[in-house]
Amino acid sequence: MTFNEAEIIQLPKNFDRRGNLSVIEQNNHIPFKIERTYWIYDVPGGEVRGGHAYRNNQEFIVALSGSFEVLMDDGKSKKLFSLNRSYYGLYVPKGVWRQMQNFSTNSVALVLASTKFDLSDYIYDYKSFKENPQ
Repeated sequence: MTFNEAEIIQLPKNFDRRGNLSVIEQNNHIPFKIERTYWIYDVPGGEVRGGHAYRNNQEFIVALSGSFEVLMDDGKSKKLFSLNRSYYGLYVPKGVWRQMQNFSTNSVALVLASTKFDLSDYIYDYKSFKENPQ
């Protein structure tokens, strides 16, 4: 798998004088059914999250607050995506190594996943990932 399928997707943004509203719909704005939702927050300065790939899981990552970067690696090349608006999200296909880094103060990362948690779906060893691309 390559990260050529990865893309920043602009979500609908409904303007209102009382505040804006955005929405994410499965199989509409993102190309999968949502099976799990989690968020990452209170990340200490300099810490990195992720650092793994999935055999089957796909993700959609949104910076609900603040900013951070997602470094994606398909085993041959790397690409850096910056997320800093709550109406943009990053589609992460399966089989791509991903690492989240450079979290700003008070940032919140919302992650929508295509599968329920399954430890056997994770690839944690980078050397193994590079030797056996998905």
